[in-house]
Amino acid sequence: MPASEGSLKKIAISDLRSQRWYNAPAMRTFNHRSRTFQIGYSKGDFENKPVIAIVNTWSDFNQCHSHFKQRVEEVKRGVWQAGGFPIEVPAISLSEPMMKPTTMLYRNLLAIETEEVLRAHPVDGAVLMGGCDKTTPGLLMGAFSMNLPCIFVPAGPMLNARWRGHTLGSGSDNWKFWDEKRAGNITDAQWQSMEESIARSPGHCMTMGTASTMTSAAEALGMTLPGAASIPAPDSNHVRMASDSGRRIVEMVWEDMRPKSFVDMSSFENAVGVVMALGGSTNAVIHLIAMARRLSIPLDLETFDRISRRTPVLANLRPSGKFLMEDFYYAGGLRALIRNMLSLLNGDSLTANGRTLAENVADADCFDADIIRPLENPILAEGGLVVLKGTLAPRGAVIKPAAATPALMKHRGRAVTFSSRDDLARRIDDPDLDITENDVIVLKGAGPVGAPGMPEWGALPVPKKLLQKGVRDMLRISDARMSGTSFGACVLHVSPEAARGGPLALVEDGDIIEIDVAERRLDLLVAEEELSRRRAAWREPPPYYSRGYGAMFAKHVTSADEGCDFDFLGPAGETPEPKIY
Repeated sequence: MPASEGSLKKIAISDLRSQRWYNAPAMRTFNHRSRTFQIGYSKGDFENKPVIAIVNTWSDFNQCHSHFKQRVEEVKRGVWQAGGFPIEVPAISLSEPMMKPTTMLYRNLLAIETEEVLRAHPVDGAVLMGGCDKTTPGLLMGAFSMNLPCIFVPAGPMLNARWRGHTLGSGSDNWKFWDEKRAGNITDAQWQSMEESIARSPGHCMTMGTASTMTSAAEALGMTLPGAASIPAPDSNHVRMASDSGRRIVEMVWEDMRPKSFVDMSSFENAVGVVMALGGSTNAVIHLIAMARRLSIPLDLETFDRISRRTPVLANLRPSGKFLMEDFYYAGGLRALIRNMLSLLNGDSLTANGRTLAENVADADCFDADIIRPLENPILAEGGLVVLKGTLAPRGAVIKPAAATPALMKHRGRAVTFSSRDDLARRIDDPDLDITENDVIVLKGAGPVGAPGMPEWGALPVPKKLLQKGVRDMLRISDARMSGTSFGACVLHVSPEAARGGPLALVEDGDIIEIDVAERRLDLLVAEEELSRRRAAWREPPPYYSRGYGAMFAKHVTSADEGCDFDFLGPAGETPEPKIY
């Protein structure tokens, strides 16, 4: 992954932002320099060099990033070699498995922290280190708003896991075998043995969950070096990629290559197309919309649906297919997939190494045409993700047909409703619950405001009594998200959400709901007169948080179709540079 050849310096040393701290004719310059000496650096280490912030989302709670303590040193090596001055800056880690109620609640906090830590310090460029689900969009949202030269270093997927003859995929097999345990087909001892086997190396989920979806989207956007997203975390190529990224960011600073200068609507269309071809996570819809809006790019649900209709699913990866990310990488990785589908992408889009997307994949090879399919032999002809609208979701909802039962893609059924996640947990396995496999499970109050934070509750459990009869999928609808590793006929992100008075709030037991994925429809078949009566009786639920960040989140978060960003973090206006006296 070489940096661009023949890179030319386009700005002068005096144009470096850090020079305001280090060389301005002010008393504070003395403090800045003397405190840098205090750390142990010599004048030659930092004088007249670009200062590169390495924003590191490592923590002991984030197992996906457990190798970042070492990778940051390898990024620093590249920065030093290229003539830059690297400074590591910690940022909130957002460990998907550990943070409750959901990392989605804190994605915007990471975005704020990233933007402000870059603005407040003498930084000329940034290396963004992330990978676990919300760290990728959070880092990029903040960096896009700050608009300094930046490059993303993905954490990389963990290695494949084996258990009792099964190849295990994180997330996907958690849900699959949990249903088998609930049905009485797996013992406690077998479950514990699986717990000890499913995660066997550093790195994020090795299924095509939200983590690999978003790092792949970052690469398709042009924010990484080519091929970076699919390298397994323990592979030595990952080490070299980290150092190459450190070298490249110094060049990007001299070239004044900022996100707004090369990331545009075509870049985001590439990212959406790649997500569709990967059978990627539904979460990408929310995150990419939020990221685009930080750059004043009008990405919307209609763009996702338009690209979905023309893009086949080419990656044979769980949960839509059979294989895992380690297999994908050694079959050619993301570069091979992009080359296979280049005719559907904007090949002229510029990327972080100074070359176009088409140039970056010109020499890519595919070594296994079952894992990375050609256009003429897809997993699905279209519809990796589908946007639905209708009387139940006037502003949209999403479903992932590639990971669902085909027979449920056109379905009409009776609603069985749950007012909250607590209500669902109490009643879903009640043997007296009035429910059949043809009914539609509806969860309310799981959206950005209602939950709060829009947790991954959308893969609603199939009732135990139906599992015991062999049922493994049902139509399930909510205003929640679900893990990208999940599978099933789950309609998600219903907007407006129930807590803000959307039609989902008005659904009652026995109402008829109809879905037609081919027609992009999701309808509540209840007369308008009856809905008007229910709407007049509806009352907004009391706030979950009375203070702190949670209260701020609920007050300012936008809806799922707008990216769940804060309403005050849009692109309007410019934040002034800090004053240095």
